[in-house]
Amino acid sequence: MDEKRFVVALFGLAVAVIAGYVAYRFVAPLTVAVFLYYSTRRFYHRLERFRLPARVRAVVSLSVIGLPLIGLVSYTLVLLVLEARRFIETYPVADTIGAENSVIGDLAALSNPTMDELLAAYRSGQFDPLIELVSEQASLLASTLSGLALNLLITVIVTYYLLIDGSKFHDWLLRFDDDAIVREYLETADDELEAVLYGNLLNVIAISIIAVVTYLGYNAVAPAAVEIPYPTLAGALTGVASLIPVIGMKIVYIPIAAAMSIPIALDGDLSLFAYVAGFLAVAIVVVDTIPDIVLRPYFSGETTHVGLLMLAYIFGPVVFGFHGLFLAPIILVVALTFADTALLRLLGVEPEPEPEIPERQHRLDEF
Repeated sequence: MDEKRFVVALFGLAVAVIAGYVAYRFVAPLTVAVFLYYSTRRFYHRLERFRLPARVRAVVSLSVIGLPLIGLVSYTLVLLVLEARRFIETYPVADTIGAENSVIGDLAALSNPTMDELLAAYRSGQFDPLIELVSEQASLLASTLSGLALNLLITVIVTYYLLIDGSKFHDWLLRFDDDAIVREYLETADDELEAVLYGNLLNVIAISIIAVVTYLGYNAVAPAAVEIPYPTLAGALTGVASLIPVIGMKIVYIPIAAAMSIPIALDGDLSLFAYVAGFLAVAIVVVDTIPDIVLRPYFSGETTHVGLLMLAYIFGPVVFGFHGLFLAPIILVVALTFADTALLRLLGVEPEPEPEIPERQHRLDEF
């Protein structure tokens, strides 16, 4: 009997090691999937009032997050291409870097090409440098694109099935419950993870709205020479950038200020720098500082300390890479929740009783 248990335990250990290795290899998409799961779970459950099937609710919930993100990225890429083309047409970029021997020089010669002109350019060899460049980097490009596609597929599938079968996984874990320790820990950790990760999404949305309104308001009073290009897009990107620790939104509004300053410096109208300085002041105070002080504490979870969360956001990307932005807060919440609930029970320490509430007084969550 002991030999059978040993074999079963050894087999279970081998399975756990393999599963852990696979999870480690795909820790980035799995982490993002957990973030998306907690970000969309409330909306997923609220769709129950419409009596939609679980699969439909999961697809709708993912679409609420995915479609705006895809639209934002696509819109940004299109604008970058258009602005790059406008820049090449306005300034002698090809001449500066040697148009006669460069890929840009060959492509710059094609202004508003038609299909016939493209075919003629291909036959004449104008695209040969570009084709050669792409061929040399084909393996790297294919590897990068396939990796992104695989990670995206894993993220979508894991998030989808977490929404549908997350409760089943929760019930399976409760099978190993002893003295309600597992149940207490899981429920507490689950609630806190939802509060923290869903708070991240709310923070992005709130800052995006604040940034869009601020940028549009600035454009309403600023001269055309120092207006913010595409203020709605800039505001949305500012909200997304708020997820990045330390520098955060600065990677958006500082380049905007720099882009507005360069034409002013070239034209010599230094009086317009006052508007750029005003924009920076408003962005730092209204978009960056005030939301960070006022909103972040409300969106940072119910019990997790705001300072510890800030440290997790800072050290997470340093230790784990970009996905550490989501993984570090998850690890922090899981660890702190374990220390506050399960560890005390395992050590035999009884939790402090909640303060008594007068008979006529009600809790906020009872309304």
